[in-house]
Amino acid sequence: MFAITGITGQVGGVVARTLLAAGKNIRAVVRDTTKAQTWARQGCEVALAKMDDPDALRAAFADTEGVFVLLPPNFDPSPGFPESRHIITAVRKALESAGAERVVALSTVGAQATHENLLTQLSLMERALGTLALPVTFLRAAWFMENAAWDLPSARATGVIVSFLQPLDQKIPMVGATDVGRVAAELLQESWNGNRVVELEGPQRISPNDIAARYAHLLGRAISPTAVPRDTWEALFRSQGMHNPMPRMRMLDGFNEGWITFEHDTLKGRVQLQTVLRGIVARVS
Repeated sequence: MFAITGITGQVGGVVARTLLAAGKNIRAVVRDTTKAQTWARQGCEVALAKMDDPDALRAAFADTEGVFVLLPPNFDPSPGFPESRHIITAVRKALESAGAERVVALSTVGAQATHENLLTQLSLMERALGTLALPVTFLRAAWFMENAAWDLPSARATGVIVSFLQPLDQKIPMVGATDVGRVAAELLQESWNGNRVVELEGPQRISPNDIAARYAHLLGRAISPTAVPRDTWEALFRSQGMHNPMPRMRMLDGFNEGWITFEHDTLKGRVQLQTVLRGIVARVS
């Protein structure tokens, strides 16, 4: 039995489907039963647990071969990341006594960075779960190609994509959610001792110019990327409702300045940017 958190999302869903295809039993960890019906119909056991409830999580993780941990994303955290710290503490308490054999936790490129930024939430997770007395793998994934979905409305309407990643020709590691879920499922089925870090990116590194070019091909029109000036970010993010935009700004700085990067040799995924963007266009059409 494998317990999967985040199963209703893109990555968690791929983890579950990959394990089901391998003939494994799945326990879908969800906040409410309405989100679990699809998985129940596929034969999954359902466990109700909020990610900040250690007792419910302990029951959800109990006596499993492996647990997939996906920290709920928080793009506008309070200073000091108290929301994520609370969840991380609950997950760690649950894993301490649940009787799970091993854990794969989804982390991020740059989790080792010393500059505080939005991804520090996953650095905190690595430090906390890294002290558990059971095997833990931290799967550090690159920037998700699926983030380009935010660019599609502008590309269609105006032929312009605005980019916080800059300069526009700078290629950074990106990866498709399908590759992340597939690799996580494969790692869950392995045996190892202690802690390990596995870093994953796609087949090629990608720039904003590359995204614009692929969208231009798919949409059949010229697409131009434009860089959003750094000195406008804070006002822009606050106008969009963010209360604490600095962690997000520092994350973007980290990619642009090169200090959010991989620490080790990386695994290479199979999913191409063109495939991801084609799927985004098809879903929105």
